[in-house]
Amino acid sequence: MTKGLHHCLLALAVCFSFYSCSQQEASREAPEQGNQHATAHEAKASEGALAIQAQSEPDTLKGSLKAEAHGMIGPAHLTIAYHSPAARGRVIWGGLVANNQVWVTGAHSATSLQTDHPIMIGGEQVAAGKYALFTIPGEEEWTVIINRNWNQHLADDYSEAEDVVRFKVNPETLQQHQERLRYEILSQGEEQGAIVITWDKLKLAVPVSAPSI
Repeated sequence: MTKGLHHCLLALAVCFSFYSCSQQEASREAPEQGNQHATAHEAKASEGALAIQAQSEPDTLKGSLKAEAHGMIGPAHLTIAYHSPAARGRVIWGGLVANNQVWVTGAHSATSLQTDHPIMIGGEQVAAGKYALFTIPGEEEWTVIINRNWNQHLADDYSEAEDVVRFKVNPETLQQHQERLRYEILSQGEEQGAIVITWDKLKLAVPVSAPSI
């Protein structure tokens, strides 16, 4: 009788030990799964792409740098891919960048805007996808253009017929010089935000919203 009881107690101890180990393993796995979900929208820059920072002085880097800006506006993860030229003491507005002409708003290839969620921009809904972002600079106001053809050199193949939306935005004058063209994606509330472009002493804030579906 004593021997049988001993065997029963031993079996219960083994079962409890196995159950405890299973629970510990599950508790270790659960946070990993949570982290994978939490980082699903984290910024992942393309190889070689830089995040341009506020910069008032010239640098020693040559040419227009490959760059990206990432950010969340509401549930939408936005990515701006562009090339960032430097001012280098040149006259930018009305000089290097002509007024009243479609500008790539960068260098080399079309600046692209990618969103994984529908957004409202310029009073129009833009479906999830990848687009070109062009502008037409002006002395008093700029035209912002979202265009379907993002895969092109500069604005060589730009066609107004492929515009998704175009609208007017008033630029602001800055006190602080920004040496390299910079894009930022800023959240300004639960569903509101802006794409902010700064270069030289000019700032252009493009309102964006991303209502939950």
